[in-house]
Amino acid sequence: MNNFPKSELILNNDGSVYHLHLLPQDIADTILTVGDPERVDMIAKFFDKILLKKKNREFYTITGIYKSKHISIISTGIGTDNIDIVLNEINVLCKINLEKLEYNSIPRKLNIIRLGTSGTLRQEIPLGSFLISEYALGLEGLMNFYPIKYDSFEIEYLNHASSIIGKNFDFLHPYVISSSKELMKALGNEMLKGTTATCQGFYHPQGRFLWSENNNSILDSLKNINFQEKVITNFEMETSAILGLARYFEHEATSISLILANRITNEFIDNAEKKMEELIELCLDNIARMSN
Repeated sequence: MNNFPKSELILNNDGSVYHLHLLPQDIADTILTVGDPERVDMIAKFFDKILLKKKNREFYTITGIYKSKHISIISTGIGTDNIDIVLNEINVLCKINLEKLEYNSIPRKLNIIRLGTSGTLRQEIPLGSFLISEYALGLEGLMNFYPIKYDSFEIEYLNHASSIIGKNFDFLHPYVISSSKELMKALGNEMLKGTTATCQGFYHPQGRFLWSENNNSILDSLKNINFQEKVITNFEMETSAILGLARYFEHEATSISLILANRITNEFIDNAEKKMEELIELCLDNIARMSN
């Protein structure tokens, strides 16, 4: 299909994609996604050269060079609804000729790496840890709109998780999706590995009850999931959508988190900025060693 109605493929007057305001040549084949727009500059200060800066709404992009590696950083804002926008639009940049409005004969394949923060529900995971998501448990439902294929382990893991979650949260329709094995091998050797639960909100959906009694916390269910020694290690608000959409669009993706809070011990990190800079530099160095 090379017929794209204007209401479906929305472009700006300069031919850029609608929300990100980017053109195909604006992005590198390796993309770091961050929730916070301020973290884009925090990462970019490590670059040897800045090639491009573009900003629209909460979407801020810098593309540059780090140790000869071409890398883009894109802020997504918070939540899987924003991830749906960002990953669809960067996929458009890889798959569609925006001048001719036809599919590219040779589509680009991206490495997409979420670099963010997270809380843990495991007492043994210390604050300041770096954790790469081997799997994600999607609680927000986005990938139920996309016909992706799951392998047998993901299906079995999901069945186990659903049997526990469904006892108190039968309105949820979760899914389990894995990270790119290639990116995990390249980036995760010096990190903890685990399963990240992606929630559809920050307060009640993550068991924070400021206005009522804590009488039905999702954390109680997540703590009891244990399938073939795979447990829920941490939770945040984007990972499952990034991994799921990357699979749907045939890109490679993973998610790396700095553990800021421990919800079991009720602790929160003191030196978050310093630890995030350590994580950024570690990730950039590992990316620079990856083959093109």
